Amino acid sequence: MTSADHIIADAIADAGGAELWQRLSGIEATLSAEGFLFTTKRVQPLRRVQVIASTGDARFTFFDWPRPGRRGEWLGEEEVRIVAADGAVLARRTHPRTAFVGLRRELWWDDLDLLYFAGYATWNYLTTPFLFLRPGFKFGVASVARDGVRSVPVTFPADVPTHSRDQVFHFAPTGELLRLDYTAEVVGAWARAAHLCTGHRDFHGLRAPVTRRVRPLFHLANPLPFPTLVAIDVHDLRPVARS
Repeated sequence: MTSADHIIADAIADAGGAELWQRLSGIEATLSAEGFLFTTKRVQPLRRVQVIASTGDARFTFFDWPRPGRRGEWLGEEEVRIVAADGAVLARRTHPRTAFVGLRRELWWDDLDLLYFAGYATWNYLTTPFLFLRPGFKFGVASVARDGVRSVPVTFPADVPTHSRDQVFHFAPTGELLRLDYTAEVVGAWARAAHLCTGHRDFHGLRAPVTRRVRPLFHLANPLPFPTLVAIDVHDLRPVARS
């Protein structure tokens, strides 16, 4: 049986390799996001938003969001904030994950709620599989399906913000990430989802999926065909070299 470590190493190599990753300080991208989650939480879709994900610390920035001239900054589990062009902090929330309690979050999200959720989630998406190079990850026993898809249970370390500590990643025999299964805990303990990745492209040495669709999984082996909880389209991706 193929070991989990071997599968993860293949995924990192397919995505561009550890050597390239270690030369980067960040990943810039232009992306759009919408879906059933946006509708139910009464937040506006993201339309061709410019973002940057740090390759080191847990940091993510949305530019010209939530309106032109402003930026939304996700600073790990410590803080989210909305900053004006002159650097003035217009709104902030410390320890934002702990705020996802109570009836209001069940009914609608404000800008800082969306900033936290979209910040940590998209940071995870843009940095995986290189995220697994960080210390503290634990990989379970891998399995290989008849079609060659290789699945690895992954337990995230406590210092890496993510949807849920326990997730399952599914890779093609070539190493491409095809799907990841998780529970979006800030949405609810019931919010188990399958995140489907297609349309892999090369971007200046990095290889990443440009089409991502999140669908309900619940306790099933296969995701439901609808609704699409979140639809993410990556229009461009640009590695940023360390200075």
